Amino acid sequence: MSEEIQSGLIRISDDVVSTIAGLAALETPGIAAMSGGISEGLAKRLSGKNVQKGVSVEVGQVEAAIDLRVIVHYGSKIQEVCRDLQLNVRDAVENMTGLSVVEVNVKVEGVAFREEEAVVAEDPQRVK
Repeated sequence: MSEEIQSGLIRISDDVVSTIAGLAALETPGIAAMSGGISEGLAKRLSGKNVQKGVSVEVGQVEAAIDLRVIVHYGSKIQEVCRDLQLNVRDAVENMTGLSVVEVNVKVEGVAFREEEAVVAEDPQRVK
């Protein structure tokens, strides 16, 4: 984002928008985690730069487009969770940066079981 004012220019970095989007995504009910791909891990090792896991953004002067890769909780209604995710991320980025978010694309890459369910499934109690 660039905005001319009397004292200079304001620019918001892609990393800032990625961080805002990632935090808003993790606060969305039904989202277990963000999914980082193999290429992100490789880019992080090669460049030494902190790449926001599961989030990629394109930021222009007044608009932003956001792509998210997520893992949802098992049993969640994926369509509803993703719609809530899109709205939460759009609201957070627009409110904090003043950018107009033109799209929030979501790719569901996995399903996670809740820890309590996994523990019960692995260690059922036996009656003696």
